Amino acid sequence: MTVFLISLHVLVCIALIAIVLLQGGKGADIGASFGAGSSHTVFGAAGGQSFLGKLTTSAAIIFMLTSLTLAYFWGQAGSSSVMPESVAPAAQTAPAPASPNTDK
Repeated sequence: MTVFLISLHVLVCIALIAIVLLQGGKGADIGASFGAGSSHTVFGAAGGQSFLGKLTTSAAIIFMLTSLTLAYFWGQAGSSSVMPESVAPAAQTAPAPASPNTDK
């Protein structure tokens, strides 16, 4: 199940990036804001939501759902802490040898 969710999450992530990059910028429709073109349409100056806009919305919803589901499954791994129950004692270090006396 987790492998399926991770692969779906990666595919939706790549698709979301591609969909957003395919869309035109909002600056292209700046003329409609000042009354040019079809500013008196049913949906206003912005117009209806395009197919790419609907695809972006659905991909974003799927991305969020897979993110939340993976976070939920990943947190179910047993304990509520990331710290181990006990810490292994540090290894004993041998004392440094005494320096030879160079006073003669």
